[in-house]
Amino acid sequence: MIDLAQLITSFVAAAGFGVLFNAPRDRLLQCGLVGMFGWILYYILVAEGLDVVPATIFGAMLVAVLSQLCAKLYKTPVIIFNVSGIIPLVPGGIAYDAMRNFVENDYFTAVQLSAKVMLLAGGIAIGLMFSEVVKQVMTKAGSALKD
Repeated sequence: MIDLAQLITSFVAAAGFGVLFNAPRDRLLQCGLVGMFGWILYYILVAEGLDVVPATIFGAMLVAVLSQLCAKLYKTPVIIFNVSGIIPLVPGGIAYDAMRNFVENDYFTAVQLSAKVMLLAGGIAIGLMFSEVVKQVMTKAGSALKD
């Protein structure tokens, strides 16, 4: 279903970006795992026939939830895990193809690919935001129950 190359490259991409982002060395493993699990979910959903935009949203949601858990568990800012974990889902190849088609004067294809990049970027934002909203709602609900 998912091959070893997908696991390794998504882990290395996330952990490698953690290095570039100056994440603490002892948290690079978790950064890599968060990115790898987000990519695995995306990859499986796309392989099962789901469109790439909802698959990206679900992958980003998983990254955000795992980032929240890791931040709480390891007492590290959540941004460390969010930023490095989301990297495998970033549509860099599609964005490159869009720009290449603009340069080659193939505007029809370029606009299609650009729209897809915008949808994927929006999906990433929605997925990351969803987890934060759920966390805040649960925190407020928990504090309301205590009162």
